[in-house]
Amino acid sequence: MNQPLVLGIETSCDETAVGIVRGRTLLANVIASSVEEHARFGGVVPEIASRAHLEAMAPTIKKALKDANVSLKDIDAVAVTAGPGLVGALLVGVGSAAGLAIGLDKPIYAVNHLAAHVSVDYLTHDQPLEPTIALLVSGGHSSLLQVNDITSSITKLGQTIDDAAGEAFDKIARVIKLGFPGGPAIDAMAQQGNEKAIEFPRGLTTSNDWQNRPFDFSFSGLKTAVARYLESTPDYIKQDVAASFQESIVDVLMLKALAACKESGIDSLVIAGGVAANSRLRAVAMARCEKAGIRLRIPSPALCTDNGAMVASLGALMAAAHAKASPVAFDADSSLPVTTVSLS
Repeated sequence: MNQPLVLGIETSCDETAVGIVRGRTLLANVIASSVEEHARFGGVVPEIASRAHLEAMAPTIKKALKDANVSLKDIDAVAVTAGPGLVGALLVGVGSAAGLAIGLDKPIYAVNHLAAHVSVDYLTHDQPLEPTIALLVSGGHSSLLQVNDITSSITKLGQTIDDAAGEAFDKIARVIKLGFPGGPAIDAMAQQGNEKAIEFPRGLTTSNDWQNRPFDFSFSGLKTAVARYLESTPDYIKQDVAASFQESIVDVLMLKALAACKESGIDSLVIAGGVAANSRLRAVAMARCEKAGIRLRIPSPALCTDNGAMVASLGALMAAAHAKASPVAFDADSSLPVTTVSLS
C-alpha cells in the first residue's frame, strides 16, 4: 500500500482525536477536548478524561469520516496510540480501534504516542528528514531523540529527569494564577514582558552536567526558583516573570537540541509536541538553527498538540513500509518507551 487510507485514534490524555490520512496527505483531523472539564482541578483528572473519551469517540469518528469524505469500508488500516499515556484513557482508544479493525477485517497498528508526534512532520513536507534529531516537548515528556527511521529506529539521547517542559508551564501558570492549561497562557502573557528582567536558572547546564548528562533536562529547580522569587518579591511584574521563566526553558531546550545535532553530525532538527506551539520557542529555534546551519522543521501549531492525524500518519508510514501489523489483542502500555515505535 503506497498510499494507504488510514484512520488514526489518539486518546492518551484529555483529547479524543481522530485523523484520516491517505499516504502523506491529511484528509481529516477532528479533536474533542475535555480540557474545560479539568480546568477547575488545575490539571487532568484521569477518570474524567476516560469518561469523556467514551462519550466523544463515536461522534468524533463520524465527523472525521465526513470531513474526509470517505466511509469505513474505504479504510485500509487502523492506527491507535498504545502508549505512553493515562492507562484508562488509552484503553478507550485501544478498544475502539480494535473493534474497528475486527469489524472491517483490516490491519491495526498500535503505535507510540511520542513517535507519532515526530511523524506528523511527514504530513507537511515532501522530503523526510532521516536521520534527524527530534526535540519532543509536551506536558508529559521532554526528550531528545535520534530518528534514523521513524517506523523502526529511534534512539533516546536524553530526557527530563523530573518535570517535563509543559508540566513546568502548567505549574508556574497555576502559581501566578493564569489558569489551566498553562502553556498558552504563559506564552500570551510573556509577549507583554521582558525576558531579560529576571535571570532564572538553566537546569543541567553546568560544565559537569554537560560532561555527564549533556542531553537530559531538569525543570524542577527552575520551578522552585520562580516560586522563591515570587515569595521574596511581592510587587513582581507578572508579565516579566512569565517572559523570563519561558526564556529559561526555551534557552535550555535549544542549547541541548543544537548540541545533539553537533555531536551526532546530523544537520536537521524536528521539534514536536504541545510545547512546540510556543511562539517564543519557534522564533528562537528558527534564529539559532539558521545561525548554526541546521535545517529546522516544526509542525503547524494545530498539529503540535495531541491529535489523530499524527497517529494516522505513523500508521500510514508503517503500512507503506510493509511493517508487521499489531495483533488485534494487545495491552495499552502507559510507560511505553519511545524506542518501541509499534507493538507487533
